[in-house]
Amino acid sequence: MQRAFVALLLLLLVGTARADCPPNASEPAPEQIAALQAAASDHGMLWKLSRDGHVSWLYGSLHLGRLAWAFPGPSLKQAWNSTELLALELDMADPQTQAELQEAGKPAGKPLPAALQKRLDAQIRAACLAPEGLAAFHPLLRLSLLTALSARRDGLDPAYGQDAMLGSLAHAGGRPVVALETAQSQMEVLLAGTPREQQQELAEGLTLLEQHRARPGIVKLAEAWARGDLGTLASYEQWCDCVHNEAERRELRHLNDDRNGPLAQRIAALHASGQRVLAVVGALHMTGDAALPRLLAAQGFQVERVMKMQQDNKETPP
Repeated sequence: MQRAFVALLLLLLVGTARADCPPNASEPAPEQIAALQAAASDHGMLWKLSRDGHVSWLYGSLHLGRLAWAFPGPSLKQAWNSTELLALELDMADPQTQAELQEAGKPAGKPLPAALQKRLDAQIRAACLAPEGLAAFHPLLRLSLLTALSARRDGLDPAYGQDAMLGSLAHAGGRPVVALETAQSQMEVLLAGTPREQQQELAEGLTLLEQHRARPGIVKLAEAWARGDLGTLASYEQWCDCVHNEAERRELRHLNDDRNGPLAQRIAALHASGQRVLAVVGALHMTGDAALPRLLAAQGFQVERVMKMQQDNKETPP
C-alpha cells in the first residue's frame, strides 16, 4: 500500500523528533497488509447509482482514519470490482494538481499580526513540525493541517484516509482517476473571506487547538463515519464545537453544501458518458437538504444505500 496524503501540505512537512510526538504513519509490512486485507470490514457509506442502463457508485469517505479502515471491506470491494473509473474530489497524485495547490495556497496580503503568528508557530511546534517547513503556505491551510494532525494522538491520521488509499490503489493498477473539482475551486472555498475574516477564523481555530477542543469533534466524526451513522453526521454543526455564530454557519454551508450541486453534476456527466464510476466524496456531503444522494436522485438516478449503519442498523435517510 503506497502512502498518500489528502493535501499537498502533507507531502512537504518538515518534522521534529521529540519524545512526546505522536507516531508518524508508516507503510505496514507485507504480512500486516495481508492480515488487514483479510479482516477488512465495511466502513462509511455507499450508494448504488442506477441510470441509463448501467450502474455507478457513490462512497462517503473520511479524509483521515485508522490503518485498519484504509482497506476496503466487502461492499466497497464490490463497488471497486464493478467499476472502471475512480472519481475523487482531487487526484493528489497528479503533478499538475500538486503544483496548482502549491501556487493557490501561497500566503497572500500582509503578514499576520505578531501575536497571531506566535500562536500559530506554537501550535506548529506542538504538532512536532517546524514552522519554516510550512512558511510557504497560507495560514488557514496551516490551521487545517494542524487540526487534522491533532487527531494523530487519538490514532487517526490523514495518511489513512480512504480517498488517499483508493487513489493509490487506482494508480498502482493503472485505473483512470479523474477529479470532480479543481485545485483552484477548492482553494477558493478554503481561503474565502476578507483578510480580517480570515484572521478571525485563524484565531478561533487556534483557540480550539490551544484548549484541546478540536480533537473530540474529530474523534466523534470519525467514529460516526466508521459505523455509517448518517444521523450523527447530519447533526454535525450541533456538536462539532465549530459553529458558534451565523458567520461560522455560513462558512460551513459554503464549505460543504454549496459544493454539492457541481459535484452531483460532474458525477452525473461522467456516468452519462457510459462509464461505470466509483465517486468518492467526503461523508458530510451526504447530509442535509442538499445531500449528494438527494441531488443525484433528482437527476434521475435510482439511488440505493448499500452499506447500512452498524450496531442497531438504524439510520437517518439522506
